[in-house]
Amino acid sequence: MSATGPFSSLNPTRKTYQHSPHIHHHWTSRNNRKGRHALGLTSSAIASSTLDTPTPTTSVREVLKGLTRMITYYPYWDISYLVAVIFTFGSVVWVINSIFAFLPYVQPSTAFANETLYGGGMTALIGATIFEVGSVLLMLEAINEKSSACFGWAIKKAFEDSEDVSGGGIEKGQQLHVRPDWDACGHHHKNKRNLVGSAGKVNAKTATLDSPSSSSSLGNDASTTKDMTPADQAHQRTQDSGAAGQNSWQWYPSVKAPRTHYLHELGFLACSSQMLGATIFWIAGFTALPGINNKLSQGLADGVYWTPQVVGGCGFIISGTLFMVETQAKWWKPAFGVLGWHIGAWNLVGGIGFTLSAIFGYWYQAGQSWGGYEAGLSTFWGSWAFLVGSAIQWYESLDKHPVEKHE
Repeated sequence: MSATGPFSSLNPTRKTYQHSPHIHHHWTSRNNRKGRHALGLTSSAIASSTLDTPTPTTSVREVLKGLTRMITYYPYWDISYLVAVIFTFGSVVWVINSIFAFLPYVQPSTAFANETLYGGGMTALIGATIFEVGSVLLMLEAINEKSSACFGWAIKKAFEDSEDVSGGGIEKGQQLHVRPDWDACGHHHKNKRNLVGSAGKVNAKTATLDSPSSSSSLGNDASTTKDMTPADQAHQRTQDSGAAGQNSWQWYPSVKAPRTHYLHELGFLACSSQMLGATIFWIAGFTALPGINNKLSQGLADGVYWTPQVVGGCGFIISGTLFMVETQAKWWKPAFGVLGWHIGAWNLVGGIGFTLSAIFGYWYQAGQSWGGYEAGLSTFWGSWAFLVGSAIQWYESLDKHPVEKHE
């Protein structure tokens, strides 16, 4: 097993477990939070007649299946799905808000009385509230991460007339079937009874490919604790003791957990920044309401309306950046092939848009009309960026068993 991360001072964000020369489990901290199990296959494994493997998820067929799932499958019990859907609908509200704010500048004939005050004010509060709810669920997702590796795939052996694969570690006449295995998964995402229940009974088999049995299901890799930091080992013991009592959900971490574990997790830091930003940003949503916003003096508006947007937007920028870096092998090297990286990138763009909107708002409040134009424009493209990122996150949340092709 190899463990790496963009920052040596923080916990690893990527681990690779080699189950055979052709099959790998690519664990990432983001996939772990989302209940995803990435399977890595070499090109020879995909082409081999002795390996029955799933189609890589980057194929056109699998992408279309993923898009179809978005409109036909609704796992309301999955917190990662709820986070994605809530942020998507929140982004739609912000797109509507940006239309109220920006359209009067580009199409004055469409304007109506108090359009920005009532249309913009009401949608601002609704959008900010939805983002706040999504951020709370995002934090719950972060503190309920699974502490040990979860393969989530079943590798079954069968014997039939087939050619030997030279150097592949597979006996002549033997064929391996690789399929998703929910019984071997310990993530809470699979619990369909309620949102906050346990993952249910987990298959205790953890046989490796070297096992003499004809069927092996690789689940939680308990042997990997020796590769963990002392803080991670303590965190896993805490969660394992909870799992023994069939309680895999927590509403808040223990007193020691932030200091010993979560503050060393890039994902948790990103989620915290998102929630802090959304909470401060909500103040601006409240003060945008008719009856409040139109009664504010310039100084008061700068303090309780525009400034919370600047501070909250900065929280979104930090969050998006950390979500991007979390998926990268090096802090400076973009991970263009990872969905999570694109989600973070679009959220970063959205955060920049919202922050710029508030900055231009200071000039608008001072009577400069161009400030209102730029503020509306920044909200427009920023909200669309959030919508794109949220839609990708929706797609990601439904693909629990991605298959990656490697040379």
